[in-house]
Amino acid sequence: MRSTIEASWDGWYLLTLLLLPLSGLFCLVSGIRRLFYRIGWLPTRTLGVPVIVVGNISVGGTGKTPLVIWLADKLKAMGFRPGIITRGYGGKSDCWPCEVTTASQAREVGDEAVLLKRRTGCPVFAGPDRVETGKRLLSASDCNLIIADDGLQHYGLHRDLEIAVIDGARRFGNGLCLPAGPLRETPKRLAKVDLVISNGEAGQGEYLMRVTGSEAVALDGQDASRPLARFTDSQVHAIAGIGHPERFFSMLEAAGLEVERHPFADHHAYRADDLQAFSSQTVLMTEKDAVKCMAFARPSHWYVPAMVEVEAGFERQLEALIKRLTDG
Repeated sequence: MRSTIEASWDGWYLLTLLLLPLSGLFCLVSGIRRLFYRIGWLPTRTLGVPVIVVGNISVGGTGKTPLVIWLADKLKAMGFRPGIITRGYGGKSDCWPCEVTTASQAREVGDEAVLLKRRTGCPVFAGPDRVETGKRLLSASDCNLIIADDGLQHYGLHRDLEIAVIDGARRFGNGLCLPAGPLRETPKRLAKVDLVISNGEAGQGEYLMRVTGSEAVALDGQDASRPLARFTDSQVHAIAGIGHPERFFSMLEAAGLEVERHPFADHHAYRADDLQAFSSQTVLMTEKDAVKCMAFARPSHWYVPAMVEVEAGFERQLEALIKRLTDG
């Protein structure tokens, strides 16, 4: 569910014009901040191991978290011991940074942090200060490379490789910075990153990735996974509390499912009441939603793990950049 301001980011409206001065101020402050880091007036600190930042220049879902999961698996296959640091957005922990375990609760460390830990098995630490979080990660593990999830604008952390993820469908909206538009930084920032990958449709100079799902897993853990094709005989209720829920719904429909859509706000804190209206009916949700719903799951509740497919050129270029990075 998008707010009135978020809905205006797709074009130019009266609200856009009213917010334009604030966007100009946001861009000015953002640019000055980047300049201060570049000339050394604000400090950038290193962690002693290579750091790969995966982020975006816009707010909302771009497919960044599934790419981080793919990247962690790729790095392990290349012989690295990656660790992950993340903001812990939505978490209410009293102490940051904190280690994320398979038993961690989304309400404490954030849904994305729990998902990253469960899917990758890597050491994961969450906290708003990326440098301190990285230090805690290194002191508690033997990782020799760090993936910073959603850290593109955290210039206090030195990075060795930057990957920017774009929403291929929505692109940059109306092209304006917050709050009149969806951008944290202008598109010119993309010229300075090492790799740009687009989820859905790729433009010039961008690599293509697709987020797919082919099976569903029961939330209550009492049933084996089931192909999505098994859900085509009746209507299902689809739930998504992510940045771009329409992408999840469209993926299910592309698999042949008849879907009744139920979008929620990104990082929505689910309660049992949210699912009560269709508790006895088949419900499919994203894995990010599932980590917050398992405590009150019913046998008819399923989640669809997101899988990433990247084009071969991206993978080759990534390997070359990492080799150059680690060879010094």
